[in-house]
Amino acid sequence: MNPSPLSFVNCLDSHYPVTKLVGKKVFGWKLSTNPADDWDVCWIDKTVPTETLAKMRPYQKINHFPGILSIARKNNLGKNLMKMKKSFPETYNFFPQTYLLPTDYQEFKNQFLKAKKPKTFIIKPEASSQGKGIFLTKTWEGISPKDRYVAQKYLKKPYLIDGLKFDLRLYVLLAGCDPLRIFLFQDGLGRFATEPYRAPTGDNMGDVCMHLTNYAINKENPNFVFNNSSAADDVGHKKSLKAVFKVLMRDGKCVNNF
Repeated sequence: MNPSPLSFVNCLDSHYPVTKLVGKKVFGWKLSTNPADDWDVCWIDKTVPTETLAKMRPYQKINHFPGILSIARKNNLGKNLMKMKKSFPETYNFFPQTYLLPTDYQEFKNQFLKAKKPKTFIIKPEASSQGKGIFLTKTWEGISPKDRYVAQKYLKKPYLIDGLKFDLRLYVLLAGCDPLRIFLFQDGLGRFATEPYRAPTGDNMGDVCMHLTNYAINKENPNFVFNNSSAADDVGHKKSLKAVFKVLMRDGKCVNNF
């Protein structure tokens, strides 16, 4: 049975063509370009205004949950992770030492003053994306007590593949909060840096293509290799999660729990 046509308001609030393609071609929904039109489903790229939520009718669905910024912004996620680590230290031991600036500024500064050997920290704007504004530092100097950052101890000996830093991006669908319903996609992405990794020094800390794995940054590097075929998902600096897992298994790492 084909799904019933729905109004899908996304012209002003979603700039991704795939939402329109899926809505129209896959589900057969009617696409509206007028925000004043009645709608059944609304897709918004950014934070949903409170007034939009307040005006929603019982039959309407939107692609955000109230309060999602408690985990979707770096500072709020860091704050909640630290709370959980305090209560469950053995379970929440998978992320590095974290300071939320400016709240933890004095503590952040003091650990530099007490350290015999300066540690390297990675500093991230609390509400940015795509690697914008991220930098490495071995000192608190140059960071204002008023700056809003998340500061984390930099892991200077990361696990490398072919001499490159990489991260794994998993895709999760949060379908409901009460009851909690979460679906994890069986594939994802491995994003690779485009410069061979070396431990951070004064000479290379500014090399973002060595220390950061963000696609938005590395795609501008002449070394970046694009993958143009889904059949060859193990090629280039952006590979499929399954392709990365094959390399990890080859190196004797366990990925069976995924």
